[in-house]
Amino acid sequence: MTTPVSNLRINGDRLWDSLMDMAKIGPGVAGGNNRQTLTDEDAEGRALFQQWCEDAGCSMGLDQMGNMFARREGTDPDALPVYVGSHLDTQPTGGKYDGILGVLGGLEILRTLNDMDIKTKHPIVATNWTNEEGTRFAPAMLASGVFGGVHTQEWAYDRVDADGKNFGDELARIGWRGDEEVGVRKMHAFFELHIEQGPILEIEGKDIGVVTHGQGLSWTEITITGKDSHTGSTPMPMRKNAGLGMAKVLELVDEIAWSHAPHAVGAAGHIDVYPNSRNVIPGKVVFTVDFRSPDLSVIEDMEARLKVGATKICEDMGLGITFEKVGGFDPVEFDEGCVTAVRNAAERMGYSHMNLISGAGHDACWINGVAPTAMVMCPCVDGLSHNEAEDISKEWATAGADVLMQAVVETAGIVE
Repeated sequence: MTTPVSNLRINGDRLWDSLMDMAKIGPGVAGGNNRQTLTDEDAEGRALFQQWCEDAGCSMGLDQMGNMFARREGTDPDALPVYVGSHLDTQPTGGKYDGILGVLGGLEILRTLNDMDIKTKHPIVATNWTNEEGTRFAPAMLASGVFGGVHTQEWAYDRVDADGKNFGDELARIGWRGDEEVGVRKMHAFFELHIEQGPILEIEGKDIGVVTHGQGLSWTEITITGKDSHTGSTPMPMRKNAGLGMAKVLELVDEIAWSHAPHAVGAAGHIDVYPNSRNVIPGKVVFTVDFRSPDLSVIEDMEARLKVGATKICEDMGLGITFEKVGGFDPVEFDEGCVTAVRNAAERMGYSHMNLISGAGHDACWINGVAPTAMVMCPCVDGLSHNEAEDISKEWATAGADVLMQAVVETAGIVE
């Protein structure tokens, strides 16, 4: 007799204990984690994940980008696997849950199926994608991007960190470069559990976010040039203040984003000022404008208005300006069938839920291009992430993993 999907629930205490055990590797200075990609700490975290997977009876695959694939066999040798996972790497001042919840939630599915002696038609594969954060080697979602055909492996290997070390060499150094060709695996579907990284679920009092879309992203690096001069002895009419020009452009960025409320956002997070001296008027500034929206036409409109408006600002001030598109991806619409599986799982289990548009990039955004994909989100306190104070409750983690499990297992198919 088969076990109804609706009866499946993960072991919330075991999932929480696993999260806390992983958090002991690469501890931060303020209660979070610093387990950046391809560091010794990353290697240690990977080894622990592999040991847990092998203890659960899974075989471990490893590709040339260091992506890890823990496989629990299905009953049909010809059926494509259902993949589930996220990433184990963190920001330099990261939390215990961003990414890690999705990887260990996938492991918990495999453990629970073992506990209940349940077989599935399709194999299920718990996955750890390399360098999702992009904090050490830009860009973010690097290895899933290679898997999805967005980047070449050669290009990815040549990415360098702040010390000039390249990705390929560091992957080999920590011992996690596999032999498997990247992207050869075929997927029946992919699911990713993640903390929201935003405040909406908590504010609305919802247990589950059913992610229907991922925002598109546009990064434009702007360089404004003026003239270095003494802040005290240069008359106001004679100044060519690149810093002031940047301030006016950033005000324009804010106005443009607000004009497409509520889903569009914009700001500059990376700013360099030259010569960055207290008594010198800036002669050059370099900053990156980050626009995001789930609508590609909105992103294109924001980019166009930025160029026209910023150019006029600088011309009126006698400043030079250049623009360079340094990153971005189009908005993502997740697979309707997979999204429905997530929504139905939440409803079966009695968890309150709502549709969400992800404001951040995730590995699922790239995998969506090669396989049917969906995401599950759970709340996080005050919407805070990429911060050591990032926090969730055990109940939120359990609810998210419960819904993840039911969606994955329904897609994989229970058999007697």
